[in-house]
Parts: sequence; C-alpha cells; structure tokens
Amino acid sequence: MSPQAPPETRNFEGEIRRVGVEIEFAGLPPWETAELVRRCFAGTIREVSPHRLRVEGTRWGDFLVELDTQYAHPDERVLNEVPLRDTERERQRHQMRIDFHSKTRELIGDVVTGLVPTEIVCPPVPWNELEDLDTLFTALYTRGAKGTDASLLYGFGLHLNPEVASFSVAHLVDELRAYLLLAEWLREEIDIDITREVLPHANPFPKDYALKVLEPDYTPGLDDFIADYLEFNPTRNRELDLYPLLAYLRPNYPHELFTDTLVKPRPTLHYRLPNAQLSQRGWGAVTEWNRWVAVERLAADKDELTQRAARYVSYHTRSPLSRGLQRLRDWLRRRRIAP
Repeated sequence: MSPQAPPETRNFEGEIRRVGVEIEFAGLPPWETAELVRRCFAGTIREVSPHRLRVEGTRWGDFLVELDTQYAHPDERVLNEVPLRDTERERQRHQMRIDFHSKTRELIGDVVTGLVPTEIVCPPVPWNELEDLDTLFTALYTRGAKGTDASLLYGFGLHLNPEVASFSVAHLVDELRAYLLLAEWLREEIDIDITREVLPHANPFPKDYALKVLEPDYTPGLDDFIADYLEFNPTRNRELDLYPLLAYLRPNYPHELFTDTLVKPRPTLHYRLPNAQLSQRGWGAVTEWNRWVAVERLAADKDELTQRAARYVSYHTRSPLSRGLQRLRDWLRRRRIAP
C-alpha cells in the first residue's frame, strides 16, 4: 500500500512534510525490538538504561525503544542532582543514591516486562517514505508482536504526528474543524477497540467545544485559540492532542500543561486514535496515514468544509426530539435504498 498525498505536501519551510510514528505492543521486550529495528534500517544500538534503547544512525535519524512506563527508567531529575556539599563523603553518598535509584528502576522494569507495552518512537519520516517504514510493521507481525486486539487488557495505540503545513491560526482551525466533522467516521473506519474506548487516552472532544469551533464566525487569534482549547480540554487525553503544537507555538504560555514534561513541543499535531492492529498482515503506518489524509482533504476544501460545519451545528442545536426524528428518517431512507 502506498501513502496518499496530502493537499499540502510541503511544510512551512518548503520541505517535504514529515510524520512521527509511535507504536505500542506486547510480546517483544525492548532489546529484541531494538535488534529488529536495527535489522530493518541498519544503525547502531545504544543502551540509555536497561529498558530504554536507541537505534542511532538510521536513514531518518534515531529510533527510541523502551518499556512504556516511566517507573522502569531512571528519573533524569535524580540523575542530574549534585552533591549537597563538595566533600568526598557526600560525593560517595550521592553516588550511592543514584546507583540505588537506577538499580531499583531496573528491577521494576524486569518485573513489569510483559505486563506493560514496549513502545517504538520513530524519528520523523517523510510522508512519501512511510511505505518503507512499514517494513518494521511487517517484521513485528512476523515476530509475533501483539497488538490491541490480542487481549482485553491491551489498550495499545498507534500515534501519528503529522507536521503541520502552516502555522496560520486559520489553517489550524480548518484542520481542527475537519477532524471534528470526521471523528465519528474515523472511529467507525478504525473500529476502535472496546478497551481503548474505556480508557481515557483518546477521548472525543466535548460537544460544546465542537459547536464553538464549527461556528462560521469562529476566527480566533492564537492566544484566544489556546485559551478556548484549555477551557474545554484541560487534559492531554484527546483523540487529537494539540498541546505539543501549542507549546511549540507559545512556549511561554502561562499554564502548567505547557511545562508538563510529557508534553514535548513540536510543530506537529498528535493524532492518538488508531488501534495497534499488528495481528493484521499488511496493516501499518500507511493505513492510518491514508485515513488521516481524508481530514486534510476536507480541511482544504473550503466550500465542503463550510457546508458540513453548518449542517453539524444545525443538527446538534436542535431539540433532542427533532434529532431523534431525523435519525429515524435517515434509518428509514437507508432501509428503502438497501438491496
């Protein structure tokens, strides 16, 4: 399967847009996974800590492979502490604390290996080279990596981080509008796993926020756009997380989420909806990228976007009885045209 071209193929600097890809799965520990990445794309494996590795020097950059829990890895704040006093005794005590902390985290990782997912964080890949990246997904499938549908306990996902084509607020609002209009369709296309529906990591946007953004007179500046997003979405757990992009655009914005260590500022959207469908041969980043392109195509079609937004607002501001009757009419119409 080949990746479909988005309406805007180049980024704000005129270069081919890139896509970050993150995949969670079970069945393969980090060392075995890192070796798989190395065999697919060459490079050199470097151990950052016992359960966190980098595959460095691939054609796209460095891959990060790790157990997906912060408690399996040394805390950078502890590692970066300095002795309280510049004495030999205090330096020894300080080193003992670091060694104890690191060993404890290693033991936690040993215990939870197999219980928490392994995660691969890929370097940004040009959108037109995602088919090459899918070599890794084929290798994971062949080695028996377990995705979302392998267990009711697995809420694993695939995340895409598509680089934005423009920093214009009008452009970002159109992208968000298109996503809000297609979110239900995407959930049906992907067939979101029941475990991921229950877990909070990829929650839908509140209806009131969707109605606000889809109003035709919603033309905010950047700070108003950020303020509205914070008001309705005081959490990272959205199916399309804008915090990495907003933190990139306004790094000094006065809100704690903009300094959260888990929010990594970057010029991308953070699309968290897809399942990790590693049990399906042929599934990979291209499958989900091609679904995402439908959002960008709608965002680029101003007339269609405006019309669909107006229909959405009209429908969702009707009374519950009116909406129920409309659903009944639509159901009857589908029954009449069904073969």
